[in-house]
Amino acid sequence: MSTMLKTVPRFLNELNTEGGLKGTDIANITEVSKATVSRWKAGDIKPQPRNELILSDLHYVVGRLRDFYESDEIRTWLYARHPQLSGERAIDLIHEDRTVDVLNVIDRLENEVFL
Repeated sequence: MSTMLKTVPRFLNELNTEGGLKGTDIANITEVSKATVSRWKAGDIKPQPRNELILSDLHYVVGRLRDFYESDEIRTWLYARHPQLSGERAIDLIHEDRTVDVLNVIDRLENEVFL
């Protein structure tokens, strides 16, 4: 099994256990079917490069949020509209390749600029 085929199932498991994200959440953000997510999780197929980037970014963001929130709170945080993101949702920004905007908010959390 290639490294990416091993990495994706691990990322998906960690997104579930650490970020409270289900297969449906992953399917929605990557715009694929739940069955495709299940095949990624089983290591049967690997995501297209764009979806690999989305999963990688999402995994990184969830890892950063673990310093502040529990897994169910992380899922809520990702789906909530944030004043610091001009009322947008972090999950949408990650999908739109705007993860840097989300990370800037997390950096401010880390520096306790706001809670």
